[in-house]
Amino acid sequence: MKRFGSQDMSLPLRRVLMRRPGPSLIAADRAKWHYGPSFDGAKAVSQYGAFASLVEKSGAEILWIEDDGDGMADAMFTHDPSLMTDEGALILNMGKALRKGEPGLHEEAYRKAGIPILGRVEAPGTVEGGDCIWVDAKTLAIGRGVRSNQAGIDQVAAILKPLGVTVLTYDLPLWAGEEACLHLMSVMSPLAPDLALVHAPLMPAAFYMMLRDRGIKLIHAPEDEFAASFGLNLNVLPVRPGKVIAVAGFPGTKAVMEAAGCEVETFEADPLCIACEGGPTCLTRPVWRG
Repeated sequence: MKRFGSQDMSLPLRRVLMRRPGPSLIAADRAKWHYGPSFDGAKAVSQYGAFASLVEKSGAEILWIEDDGDGMADAMFTHDPSLMTDEGALILNMGKALRKGEPGLHEEAYRKAGIPILGRVEAPGTVEGGDCIWVDAKTLAIGRGVRSNQAGIDQVAAILKPLGVTVLTYDLPLWAGEEACLHLMSVMSPLAPDLALVHAPLMPAAFYMMLRDRGIKLIHAPEDEFAASFGLNLNVLPVRPGKVIAVAGFPGTKAVMEAAGCEVETFEADPLCIACEGGPTCLTRPVWRG
């Protein structure tokens, strides 16, 4: 039985690639990695354990990449260095220079797991997984901004064309500057095939209207919680349609999801997620949904 494939972002999560943080995160230089003032490496590692337990409780199998002290502090954010399709993995090329070594970790993990590699994004092209959203099984939206450029998007489109996939591109605002991270998934999180959590003020207008016109219900997270969390209140991981894992401390965001029929589990994540600019979705690379 094929144990990979994902061209949907909310079907039941059956297999996922994760990196357990350890010495590289604990020893990380906060200024170098653009981490916030609440960063505490040891506490972040502890909080990650609670998050991993929630993923395991969902029934998903975890393929682990271990932190052996390679210095890649951001490598725990496994959503970004690769993209999974129903036919195999795409190895991406990171827009953040400090993360250039991470795609190699993913390629090695996929080869060990017997998962085919469909292709690679090569320099000068860059694409990060956080900029990629499966709108449906044949439509991939990619945000063009600081982390993903046109050369990289063109390469992804060429790799996916034989699969019958159309790539749509949307320009992202600069927001907090080049060092900060605004991905397309920073402003939209799928919760179910017909439901998404959004931060409308930073969404590309054409992207917002395309989702609306396709009949996807867009529920709006409180703007004050988006600002207070640096956007991490919106970073929500579906483990199946309507059942999600979110960062604790943002009751308004939790309430709007519950009002839309979602079951929401939360975990404490200030040093892990708020400080390090990556949430539950960022911490996972779905390998198999279905």
